[in-house]
Amino acid sequence: MKNIMTSLCLALFIISASVTITLNFRPLYYHDISALKIEETSGFSKKTIKKNYDELIDYNQFFHSGKLKLTMPMSKEGRIHFEEVKRIFDAIEIICIITLILSCCLVTGQLRKHDLRFLKPASIITILLPSIVGVLTAVNWEAAFIMFHKIMFRNDYWLFDEALDPVIKILPDAFFFHCAVMIILLILFGSLLCILFRSFFRHKFML
Repeated sequence: MKNIMTSLCLALFIISASVTITLNFRPLYYHDISALKIEETSGFSKKTIKKNYDELIDYNQFFHSGKLKLTMPMSKEGRIHFEEVKRIFDAIEIICIITLILSCCLVTGQLRKHDLRFLKPASIITILLPSIVGVLTAVNWEAAFIMFHKIMFRNDYWLFDEALDPVIKILPDAFFFHCAVMIILLILFGSLLCILFRSFFRHKFML
């Protein structure tokens, strides 16, 4: 039972940490400003684009309080959507913190007993999830993107009107695809670490 709990905690930490790291990895978006020609497609300057993106990321930080303040116009529905997004990210960051603490305690306890059985299920879980998501996004990214929003949100406020919420012009679908790829790669990296640690400790403990 303890091995199952340790595996689940470790897998949840790897997944939630991957999402949190990607959310906060601003260089990905800064690169996409040029790569996706966001200045040209949106009609906004690079300075304005970066400022509004930074405001969005700052707003989604766990310890941030107060309303979202963009330099661009924003509709009531747009504001509600970003509030919903923040609640989701807050929940993910809480899961990340809790599972980090639990994983440290549980993994330490298992290693003291030279019990490595938790590492294999954790690596399997963290391989299966990105594999499934990866197949879905590869087959039809647009359909996967829409399905994700329909699952996560109970309204259609995520369907922005560019005239009312011009911020959507600086958030192209291709950027979110790049985020999904980064999350998948980070999860797979976490899975690889589980495999490597299992091999290392089996050798160390002569198991």
